[in-house]
Amino acid sequence: MPLTALSRPLRVLSLLSAAALAGCGSAPPTGTSAATAAAAAPQLAAQPSTAPIRIGIALGGGAAKGFAHIGVIKMLEANGLAPAVVSGTSAGSVVGALYAAGLNAFELQEKAVALDEASIRDLQLSSGGLVLGQKLEDYVNAQVRNQPLDKLAKPFVAVATRLEDGERTVFARGNTGQAVRASSSVPGVFQPVTIGKYHFVDGGIVSPVPVDAARQLGADIVVAVDISNKARGQTPAGMLGTLGQSIAIMGQKLGQAELARADVIVRPQVLDIGAADFTQRASAILEGEKAALAAMPQIRERVAQWQAARDRATRLAQQQAAQAQHQACLEQRSRLQKLAGMAGWDDACPAP
Repeated sequence: MPLTALSRPLRVLSLLSAAALAGCGSAPPTGTSAATAAAAAPQLAAQPSTAPIRIGIALGGGAAKGFAHIGVIKMLEANGLAPAVVSGTSAGSVVGALYAAGLNAFELQEKAVALDEASIRDLQLSSGGLVLGQKLEDYVNAQVRNQPLDKLAKPFVAVATRLEDGERTVFARGNTGQAVRASSSVPGVFQPVTIGKYHFVDGGIVSPVPVDAARQLGADIVVAVDISNKARGQTPAGMLGTLGQSIAIMGQKLGQAELARADVIVRPQVLDIGAADFTQRASAILEGEKAALAAMPQIRERVAQWQAARDRATRLAQQQAAQAQHQACLEQRSRLQKLAGMAGWDDACPAP
């Protein structure tokens, strides 16, 4: 027989001999193969994420300018980017609550067109303000079918300011209308709202556009809608204009820092609409649509970036899990399998 024909049997015998010697005095084999051990190892492989990206929308305060929020929501829905979570301050909390309750953008627009200002304004002379705010609370509760905040169709929070110490307060549970009323209580116009042992006023003082609140609700991407007044070197008209600009100035620095944490900022051109000018609601909605359309490429780009980052993270997790399973398989091999592996004859643990 040729020498080459004898080489393979001799190598097998040598390996078997080595295995026998190595096994002397050792514990008996358990009978678990490497393949079985690998199958029994924890299934660590990450599956590709199929969950949709959660878009959050942060609706800022701005009194009658808030109708612009409806236009923004309309364009997001039309482009398949409907927000999954909603946060609102002041006027933004009104639109946000109705949207989170299940109304779509067109239904919101119908509500806006049909809205009678008298149905949400109850004048009452008081040292705390001219408007009681109970009508606004009742209107919102009627529109959301008296559902509490934590039972709305979409996660929603309203942001207000605690009057006693200026603390930012995020309402996520309880009476929806009352939370919106608190968030919308412009100092000097609305009377402060008493909830528990505290009093609350307009959230625009501490969070003009509630980006952080939307992020805390679990938003992957936050679209901020900024309709706040800006100090433009002009004297605002009327008491409401003066109060609105004063609040905007007070929250301007905080607002800038919070807006910087948004992924995309939409700014409808509504600065010339008066704080109490409900006759401009159609114009405000249109400006919201135009601003959202202009921002759509940026929103889509951010969504694509986020999806790509998530895919990379998923692939990395899969690779790490496969490597861990491969290592576990290698460590569970018998001595004979390890020797066979050194000779290149064992494929029980294929490389990942």
